[in-house]
Amino acid sequence: MKYLMLICGDENLDLSPEETAAIGTATDAWVREATERGVRLDGNRLARTDAATSVRSRDGELLVTDGPFAETREQVGGYDVLECADLDEALEVAASHPVARIGTIELRPFWDQ
Repeated sequence: MKYLMLICGDENLDLSPEETAAIGTATDAWVREATERGVRLDGNRLARTDAATSVRSRDGELLVTDGPFAETREQVGGYDVLECADLDEALEVAASHPVARIGTIELRPFWDQ
């Protein structure tokens, strides 16, 4: 099964330079391990929400708004596409991501029609 793994956190979380470096190093290791294992197909970090643009179309009118879709403390900061045998494996992979310790990882299965 394919899953979209959304990596969410507080962009304004005040981490020390050492903590930021440690998370980066741990994330690089997670990416290598998950890719070598064959469960991570793709992924990347996203720019901060101040670079986001939200687009809506209502009654033929284009509505463009600067900023993220949702105004919440935690925002999507990156994503990974996983291919796992089942939800249990996807949960194990997500739980091992370093951001799971300071943020939230959301798993969403791809639409299967």
